[in-house]
Amino acid sequence: MEPRLFDLDLQLLADATLMIIAVFVLFLVASYFLFNPVREMLAKRQAKIRDELDSAESDKEEAAALRAQYEEKLRSINKEAEEILSDARKRALENENKIVAEAKEEAARIVERARTEAELEKQKAADDVKREMVVIASMMAGKVVKASIDTTIQESLINETLKEIGESTWQS
Repeated sequence: MEPRLFDLDLQLLADATLMIIAVFVLFLVASYFLFNPVREMLAKRQAKIRDELDSAESDKEEAAALRAQYEEKLRSINKEAEEILSDARKRALENENKIVAEAKEEAARIVERARTEAELEKQKAADDVKREMVVIASMMAGKVVKASIDTTIQESLINETLKEIGESTWQS
């Protein structure tokens, strides 16, 4: 027999078939114990990533809603602050007007009191002038009596003196 490059005989075919079956069984065992857990891990990781993306999207939407809500609150707070300032300005103006009116009333009372006091002082001065005139008249009367002038002459002298001094002098 002549030597062949490959010695194909029945034993080699049986060994090759057995080797193919062993590799196939090894592949099935390896896929069951190695590939399936890796596939499950990858599936879990995909689900986790998907959940995180969904969560991030919902958080983003919630943040946008909160931002809009805060912006609305900020606008309303600005409006409220403007209203408070406007109210404060109005109250300050009313208070200013009240104070000015009270000051004018007080000034009017002071002026009226000053007029009353001036009138009283004027009356007092007129009374003092009258008293002085009475004193002068009594002195004159005393002199007249000393000079032995009769009462008619005495009265005429007093009236004459009063006319000379004038009624406006002792009343002003």
